[in-house]
Amino acid sequence: MKQVSGLQVGSLKVALSRPTHPPHTKTFDGSMVRHTRYALSPGKVTPMRSHQKRWVVFVVLLLMACNRSNLPTPPPPDPFETPSAGRATPGFQDSQSVWWTPSVGLRWQWQLSDIPVDLSMDVDMYDIDVFENDAGVIAALHAQGRKVVCYVSVGSWEDWRPDADQFPASVIGEDYEGWPGESWLDIRQIELLAPVMRARLDLCRDKGFDGIEPDNIDAYTNDTGFPLTYEDQIRYNLWLADEAHARGLSIGLKNDPDQVADLLPYFDWALTEDCFAEGWCEEMMPFIQMGKPVFAAEYTDTGVTIEQLCQEAEALDFSLILKDRELGAWQQTCP
Repeated sequence: MKQVSGLQVGSLKVALSRPTHPPHTKTFDGSMVRHTRYALSPGKVTPMRSHQKRWVVFVVLLLMACNRSNLPTPPPPDPFETPSAGRATPGFQDSQSVWWTPSVGLRWQWQLSDIPVDLSMDVDMYDIDVFENDAGVIAALHAQGRKVVCYVSVGSWEDWRPDADQFPASVIGEDYEGWPGESWLDIRQIELLAPVMRARLDLCRDKGFDGIEPDNIDAYTNDTGFPLTYEDQIRYNLWLADEAHARGLSIGLKNDPDQVADLLPYFDWALTEDCFAEGWCEEMMPFIQMGKPVFAAEYTDTGVTIEQLCQEAEALDFSLILKDRELGAWQQTCP
C-alpha cells in the first residue's frame, strides 16, 4: 500500500489514496482540555469544596469567552484565487448548497451535435454544448421544467472553439488520438489555464445553465505529452469543482473512476461512457450510495443493445441511455 502526498484544502488536509485502497478516513483533532478534581496545597492533596468547584468552573468559562471574543475573524476564501503548484483551494461541499444537486434516477438527454437541439425529449435534464447553444435554448428548456448542463472540455484544446487562440502554446500537448483538431492540455499549469476556463464557466453561468459537464478530466491516464500524475489531476479537478460551485453551477465527475474515492465529496453527480461495455460501472457506485446520480451513456458502436443493459442498469440505479458516438438527438432508454 502506497500513501501519496496530501493536498491542503482550506484548513483541512486531504490525504489522497490510490484507487486500489479502501476509502481513507479523515481525522479532525481538536485541542483537549483536562479537568482536574483536586486543588493542590503544599505538602498534601485536599479535595475541593463544592463552592470552590463552582468558582473554578466560572473562571475557566470566563477565560474561554474572553479568548474567543479576541480571536480574529478569518477572511472569507476567495473563490477566484488561482492555487499555487502545491496548493488547492476548494472546500467541502455544503449540505445547504446553492447549486443544483440532482437526485438518483433522473432521466436525461445528451445532444452535442445535429444542432438545433431537439427540445421535445421527455427527460429531467439536458446536457448540451456551451458554445453551440444560446441562452434562448436554455430558457426554453427551463420553461418545460428541465435542468440544463453545459458541456465543455476542460482537459483538451479544440482548434474550432471561438476561444482557441486564448490558450498559451506552452499548455498545448500531444494530439488527442481519434479526434482531429484536438490536443491535450498541461493541467499542471492552472495559472495559465485559469483565465480561459473561468471565462467558459462564466459563459455557462451567464447563459443560465444549471451545471457543467467537464470533459477530459482524466488526462493523467493518457499520453498527453506531459508527465501528469494522479496528484496533478486531483488538484486540477478540485480547482474546477470549486470554480463551478462559486458560480452556483453543479458539476459532474466525467469518467475518471480511479479517483472516485478522493473526489466524491466535491462532485454532485457522475457521467460515464462505456462503463457497462468495459466493465467498470461498479467503481462509480459510491455516488449512488451517497445519493448522487450516475448518468450512464453506452454507444451503439460497441455492439451492445438497450435490452442487454437495462436489467443491470436498474439494479445499480444508473440513469442509462444508448447513443450513437456522434451524440446527436437520437437515443434509446430503458422502458
